[in-house]
Parts: sequence; structure tokens; C-alpha cells
Amino acid sequence: MTAARSGPAFSIHDIPFSTHGSWFGISPVLAEKTRAEDLHLVSHQNGMHAVLRLVPLDTATGERAKTAVRATPTLLSWTAADGRIDLAYESPDTVRVRGTGLGLRVTAAAEVLTPFTGTYFYRDPVDDAHTFTSYETGRRYRVTVLSGTVAEVSDVQGLGAGDRGLTVTAGAEGSWEVAVEEYDSARLPYRASAKFDEVGEAARGSFAAFADAVAPWRSSDTPAAELAAYVLWSATVRPAGLVTRPAVLMSKHWMDKVWSWDHCFNALALAPGAPALAWDQFSLPFDHQDETGALPDSVTHSEVLYNFVKPPIHGWTLSHLRQRLSEPLSRTELTRTYRRLARWTEFWLTARRAPGAALPHYQHGNDSGWDNATTFDPERVIVSADLAAFLVLQLHELARLAGELDLPDEARRWTRAAEATQAAMLDELWTGERFVARGVDSGATWDSSSLLDLMPMALGEHLPEGIGKTLAARIEAHLTPYGLATELPTSPHYLADGYWRGPIWAPATVLIEDGLRRAGHHRLADEISARFRALCETHGFAENFDALTGTGLRDRAYTWTAAAYLLLAEAHAHRDSR
Repeated sequence: MTAARSGPAFSIHDIPFSTHGSWFGISPVLAEKTRAEDLHLVSHQNGMHAVLRLVPLDTATGERAKTAVRATPTLLSWTAADGRIDLAYESPDTVRVRGTGLGLRVTAAAEVLTPFTGTYFYRDPVDDAHTFTSYETGRRYRVTVLSGTVAEVSDVQGLGAGDRGLTVTAGAEGSWEVAVEEYDSARLPYRASAKFDEVGEAARGSFAAFADAVAPWRSSDTPAAELAAYVLWSATVRPAGLVTRPAVLMSKHWMDKVWSWDHCFNALALAPGAPALAWDQFSLPFDHQDETGALPDSVTHSEVLYNFVKPPIHGWTLSHLRQRLSEPLSRTELTRTYRRLARWTEFWLTARRAPGAALPHYQHGNDSGWDNATTFDPERVIVSADLAAFLVLQLHELARLAGELDLPDEARRWTRAAEATQAAMLDELWTGERFVARGVDSGATWDSSSLLDLMPMALGEHLPEGIGKTLAARIEAHLTPYGLATELPTSPHYLADGYWRGPIWAPATVLIEDGLRRAGHHRLADEISARFRALCETHGFAENFDALTGTGLRDRAYTWTAAAYLLLAEAHAHRDSR
């Protein structure tokens, strides 16, 4: 068998193999800090769950074969000296797998079946297919043999512990092929509508069209653009459960949620080439807005969490998003969005302002998105300048929207609120040299070595020039050869893998780069952009990166990192062309 090139190769240990719309992927990563020797079908319905183990077999010995795994956006292959197995998505819920010279053992990943957990295995007498039904995902996984021989079946209808599964090997024709489907309770017997090579070609065309749409500007100067597009494309799932729209998960590893600020960066990256998908990303958390106007902390297939929130960067996002969308929003959609954004803003002005206070507060570092930043070390319930700055930008965007919607009184009200919030931020939190945070209970103020204290740079042109220059100089001190460290590397609190206490993160990079550019600090903005782009081109699209080595940390297939690369690379390409 031969296979046509289907996009940039990547490590399956870093990025799972999946397709646009699918709720499952193929990966050895089974959970945080958990990797298996074999690839698994890993579903993200009802959480992240490894369902099936896929084991290539030496046909002579029946033992596990030693293979090399190669992944591209549309073809996954196991190769050995005398055989090969290929896997491609036929549709979001169906993969086709074919092999020659190697067999394949498909077993339940869960070794024990109880009345409430594990995977039950049976042969369906309706179509003679073998089916696994998983308690954890609440879904079924059907294996239909299209050619070849079922050499072994074990623990059919078995209870308790067991090695449930089947082995497929070649028949007289020298090869074999199966289809594996994820579905709910029942469906018609599987019938192949296309040959394997046609399935692979259709997948290749689908991804190529997506990459061309979201990164038509890519060139040899932006070498990671196509892989960044794949990370976004493959992490997208169809509406299901509590996910009300097509959604780009943060990852199809363990960070398999939509958090209510991560989604903003994905929306911005998708906007020019995939405007409908971009708008869905921006809108999805607002579909779950509660009665106070708060957005949820996160949304996934089977849960919506409200115990924390995320920072109000949505006004900043909407301002940029409307400029990037290929078509303007309809008046109906604009009105709806205005009302939603107004309710989100009122949440911060009412539920998150203490009586008599001019500025809102966070209740925990998680509310800021910078969970464990050193700004929160003295106290957790704090007033901070980053929150005030984001709220000022959101209030300005509401004023613009109200003006467009012929609501002059509301426009004036939002403008006054923006001016009052910024004035209070400067009066209460600016010392003349830096911004400080203040404990709501204690009234004490403090500064830190966290980049979070410098996030008011996002105000850009709204900042007084002198303050902007001071912030820019302090930001430059955080710049390592790889990008912006979230804690000064000279700080005693710096940790190489300390989450927000040192590593480089995409959202802070994008927000600060944009603010610097809008405030006229183009040299520093260019340097930050260049270093972050080079970081991704060398070390991939990790959740965050070691600020002193560039090594990717935590989840290694993070969509907002890929989105940030696309945003910065696109802007760089356009500046170059000018």
C-alpha cells in the first residue's frame, strides 16, 4: 500500500490524531501525565476516556509488533519492516483501518467491567459486528470487518476482569480492513460507501481547504502555520451534550474544555477564513450565561462549571473580531451580542464590586485566568489593575455598540463608566512607578514580579503616554530569548514549570503585543512577536513553555497557542508584504 502526503508530519505523543467534528482521537496520551505504549481511541464525551486499545501484531508470532508511528493531519500509520497499518477518518464518528503484513488487536482499554464502570463487549447478531459499550462515555464502539479474517475473539459477553476484544488478520487477498464507529444506542449496519484511498483523499481535501481558508498567507517564513491550522481543525467537535455549537476544545488531550477566555483567541484566529466557526467560538460561553450575567468558567460535553469565572476580555475580543470577520454582523446579531456583553459587564460592576468601591475584584486567581500568579500570594480576594483595564476596554466597546444601535443614552453611560473606571484604576493602583494590587478585606497594597501586574498595557492608546513607557520598559525585563516570562526569571518565586509563575503563555503574549502596538511601541511588539513565533516553530503548540529553555510544558496540543501563532504570523506576513 502507498499513501499520498497529507500534510505536515507531527509527533503523536504531542498532538492527537483526529478530525474536524469528531469527539474522539487516536493517541497514546490517556490522561494528564499518563502515556500508554499503544495508541488508543480516546473519547471526550462525558470527559476524557480511553476506550479501545489498538495493538499492531506480528502475524508470525501473534505478539505485539515493533512499529514506527507516523502521523499527518489526515493519515495515521504504523510501519514495520514487513507490514503497515493505515488509519483515516471517513467521518467525524467513523475511522477506517486497513493493514497488510501486520494484524491488529482491538481490545477494551478498561480491563475490569463492573455494574457501573468499564466496557462491555458483545457480537451483535443483527450485523455480525463486534461492539464495545462504555459506561464512561455512555457510547458504543462498533468494529465491522470489511475484509480479512477475525482470527480471535475473547471475553464476548464476559463480566468482571478480562481481555475483551478481537484480532483481525489478512485473508487470502493478503490484507484486511475494518471500520470503527462511535455512536449512541443503535444504527444501521455499516456499509462502506468509498474505498480506503478515497476516504483518505477526501480527508486530505477537507483539511487542505481549511488550512487554505485560515492561513492563505502562509509561506516559508511561517513554517508552523499549517500545523497550527491542524491543531485547531482537529480539536473542533460537533454540537453535542452541553456544547451548543461547533466548538474548538482547548485540546483533545486532557484540557478538553472551552474556557471562557481561551475561546476568544481561537475566534480571532479563525475569523477571516472561517467566520461562522469563529462566531460560534465567541458566542458559545454566552449561551450559558447565568441570571447574574456571569459567564461560566468552562463548558464541555457533560458539564458547565460556574464556581469561577474568567476575565472580561470579551470587549477587547469583540472589537478585534468585528474588524476581522469577512462580513459584518447583522443588526439582530449585533443587538443580541450587545445585550449579552452588557449583562457580562454589569456582573463585574455589581456582583464583583464591594459597597462603595469604584473597582471590581477577583475572588481567586482562577478568576483572572492566571491561577497561581504571585500577584495573588498575599491574598486571593483582590482588586487588580489587569481586571480594571479589561473592563475599561469592554466599556468602550459597549459604548461603540450602543452608538451603532442608536442608543445614545446608553452610549454615554458606558463612556462615563469607562472613564470613571480608568480614573479609579490610576488613582487607587498606580504608584507613579508601577501598578499594585489591593486586598479587599485588608485594604493592604502590594506589588509583585508577575507579568500580570503589567497587563494594563492592553489599554494601548488609552494609557497616558508616561505610564505606557514605564510599563513597556518593565515588560521588556520579562522578555527571555523565547518570549515573555510570566514571572521575572530573577524572582525568588520563579519556577521553570510553575504554571503562571514563570512559563510563557500565549494569551499574555497576544494581549501585551497588541497593547504595545496600539500604544506605539512597535519595536518591542515586533520582538515579542518574533520570539513567540520562533518558539512555536521550534517547540510546537504546548499549553505553556519553559521561559529559559523553550521546552513545551503540560498539554502539548493547545489550541489557543496555535491560534496565537496564527494571529501573530498573519500580522507579520501582512507587515512584510507592506
